[in-house]
Amino acid sequence: MEVPVYNRQGKEVGSMTIDEKSLGERINHALLKQAYVMYHANTRQGSARTRSKSFTSGSTRKIYKQKGTGRARMGAVRTPVRRGGGHTFAKTRTREDYHQSMPVKMRRKANLNALLAKLIDNEVKVIDNLHIDSPRTKDFVAVVEALGIDRRALVALGDENKNARLSARNIDDVTTCPVHELTCFNMLNHRYLIIEKADLEAWLSGPSARTGKDGKRRAGKEAA
Repeated sequence: MEVPVYNRQGKEVGSMTIDEKSLGERINHALLKQAYVMYHANTRQGSARTRSKSFTSGSTRKIYKQKGTGRARMGAVRTPVRRGGGHTFAKTRTREDYHQSMPVKMRRKANLNALLAKLIDNEVKVIDNLHIDSPRTKDFVAVVEALGIDRRALVALGDENKNARLSARNIDDVTTCPVHELTCFNMLNHRYLIIEKADLEAWLSGPSARTGKDGKRRAGKEAA
């Protein structure tokens, strides 16, 4: 597959050859769905809960006296038997309750397959050089407009490209992420992917693309 390479003025200055077989050759919808659900579930902070009596607003004062009214005994308004009171068995959750996992090689295959889906739809904009001399939002806006980006875009940047990250962080519908954190979840959540040619080559040849027998997890930065 030949992928065009653009400069910051939006002009095509070359091409990049990517082997489709290394990306899965065809789109595996079931794998993408499983990985997407996993990444989405793992972003939950685990604060979903129902309110117990102690978390319900209201006074602890006894509503009326114990005897002499002819009515049933009743305490505070926060009791579970009254409307607006707390739940008897309140449900509490933690982050671990929502956590899902997948084998490392499956996650990597899903990430590569998501990139293949983007390439097939011509939604990957490969740039020859994204380095900016000084942080300036206006300069990065010009790059986005020159590339014809009209929807949400994900910009994958190397750790050393700090100025580009600072320039893009205030632009609407533009999200930045480190290249080693590029996953199918953030790729599929955006219409376009903007990435430097050198960073894409490093990602395709690095630990994030090891899906074979050499794909055992190693120390260092790898795809999540």
